[in-house]
Amino acid sequence: MIKYLDLQKINASFEPELSDALLRVCHSGWYLYGEATARFEQEFAAYCDTVHCVSTGNGLDALTLIFLAYRELGVMDAGDEIIVPANTYIATVLSILRAGLKPVLCEPAFETCNMDITYAESLITPRTRAILPVHLYGRLADMQGIYDLATRYGLKIIEDAAQAHGAIWNKGLPGKGSPALRAGSLSDAAAFSFYPAKNLGALGDGGAITTHDAELATTARSIANYGSTEKYVHLYQGINSRLDELQATVLSIKLSRLDKDNARRREIAQSYKENIDWQRLGLQSTVHTDHINEANVFHIFPVFSPRRNELQRYLTQCGISTQIHYPIPPHRQEALKKEYGMQQLPITERIHNEELSLPISPLLTNEETEHIINRINAFI
Repeated sequence: MIKYLDLQKINASFEPELSDALLRVCHSGWYLYGEATARFEQEFAAYCDTVHCVSTGNGLDALTLIFLAYRELGVMDAGDEIIVPANTYIATVLSILRAGLKPVLCEPAFETCNMDITYAESLITPRTRAILPVHLYGRLADMQGIYDLATRYGLKIIEDAAQAHGAIWNKGLPGKGSPALRAGSLSDAAAFSFYPAKNLGALGDGGAITTHDAELATTARSIANYGSTEKYVHLYQGINSRLDELQATVLSIKLSRLDKDNARRREIAQSYKENIDWQRLGLQSTVHTDHINEANVFHIFPVFSPRRNELQRYLTQCGISTQIHYPIPPHRQEALKKEYGMQQLPITERIHNEELSLPISPLLTNEETEHIINRINAFI
């Protein structure tokens, strides 16, 4: 069986450095808010080309803390609206609700599966405060279009970069300096997840906020620590969301190889693009150019087929593991049925009905990639 993602194999590829470093932390006697966490925050802020990085317990908390901080700073108020893609993992929507704000679901463009800017503009009201693009599957959203829209209407931009560690926007943005900007520096604030399966994954949960805004960073960090910046003194009704020293150590080690691993993901994606018989099989992709660039780090390589379930069963029989991202869209989940159950979002629903994710681990060999392609092309 070719696994969809072999986490054991990935972590083994960082040995013995990984185990040695974890053992040092275990013996140090310091497990929260120590040197390892401070070092990773500095490294990740520098990597994303932002001034601040605030580590958190997970990606959901990272997004939630951005909104909670903006509420404390008076930028947003209860019931204010945030435009968010409808075709995302439910955590993106939950972060807005947890902060007492209102998610407004926006259809994507099927060709990219990212936010449709024209549709987003039609959703703006006097209560709209921010646009929350999701760099779905590792592909950067149309940040120029989002920037233009946010500028016209005076909105904040908050990135959900949970699937886009290391993706690079090479077209520049006004006021952002360098034309080459990484995910995490394309907005007012960004949230990352370090769930083990991410391109940059810990050994458990973890997350981070990146931003140039010192006041936002300080406020979010305080809220994440029970609302405290001084021990036993609490400015806000905070939560407990902290990255521990063990996870920070793992992330520092893995960060050093992230660009190399992302490059390998692009090589595999290029091979899929060039060699799968897309037309005969009636498959579609979000890759529409011959040259794949750094704006996509391929956290997921999706293919779309009306016969998705049949194709998945066939590949399983061939010894190839695949996944679906995601089988049920947020507005069809029981948890959100009351708010969105009557909403019709046909493009989102088509994506969730047809999407199938192929293996794209950076440790996938050329022989395994060729075998996957040959098996897909043999599908009748």
